[in-house]
Amino acid sequence: MKKDSRFIPKLIAFVFLLVMAIIWVVPLAWGIVTSFKSEAEVATVGFKFLPVQWVTTNYTELLFDNAATPLLRWFMNSMIIAVSQTVLVLVVVSLAAFAYSRLKFRGRNAMFVFLMATMMFPSVVNLIPLYKIIDTFGWVNNYLAAIVPGAAAVFNIFLVRQFMVNIPIEFDEAARIDGAGDFKIFYKVILPLLRPVLMVVALFTFTAAWNDFLWPSIVFNDIEMMPITPGLQLLQGMYQAQPAHLMAGALVAIVPTFILYLFAQKYFLQSMALSSGVKG
Repeated sequence: MKKDSRFIPKLIAFVFLLVMAIIWVVPLAWGIVTSFKSEAEVATVGFKFLPVQWVTTNYTELLFDNAATPLLRWFMNSMIIAVSQTVLVLVVVSLAAFAYSRLKFRGRNAMFVFLMATMMFPSVVNLIPLYKIIDTFGWVNNYLAAIVPGAAAVFNIFLVRQFMVNIPIEFDEAARIDGAGDFKIFYKVILPLLRPVLMVVALFTFTAAWNDFLWPSIVFNDIEMMPITPGLQLLQGMYQAQPAHLMAGALVAIVPTFILYLFAQKYFLQSMALSSGVKG
């Protein structure tokens, strides 16, 4: 009876997860095989999962033979923006979290509460004043317009701070006895223990920067400077009746985030416990 009572919930969970996996995988598989079909086949053959003839012309035309929609240029723009913003966020967030969790100064808790309160406001309300600032600095159609505004993500500061709070304060005290200052404690003691949570912050930041559509659409109007996500909108306008080309462009766009998740998943799982990683 005990085995039966345990088997049924596991079976239900398995069936549910299987259905969810199918719902997620089927559209992705459909997009992949469609990108290897010719436009004539997509328009005339009708519903057929696998291509009658596998072709790579959709990719070669988008990547190498199309000056109107420079997909490779957009790809490199997105890579520059996403990588630069990720590095900047890691520096700013780790230092800010260290200050809010380790340093003692007047108004620290009030400042942190105020910082958390800003999360209640949707980011869209900042678009107009943020654009005014970017325009004043002369950053329109500049990589800095997409890199700098996302440097101090409040949620990332909160995440790293909560992780850092669980690191025993005795580590700091032992380092101070040896003559270490605040920066040396941060760099030599705290930073190595933050690797799991910083990997997750990097994962979130890179993915958000890569997939961002609204803000780059506002600050970039030069086709050569556009990242790949808003660039795909132009691709849709260029190939309204060519879904195979659209699928090829979309699949090229998801490759970096897919690889990132593939190699960083273990850090993602580690950080969810918000533990310091200290072994007894």
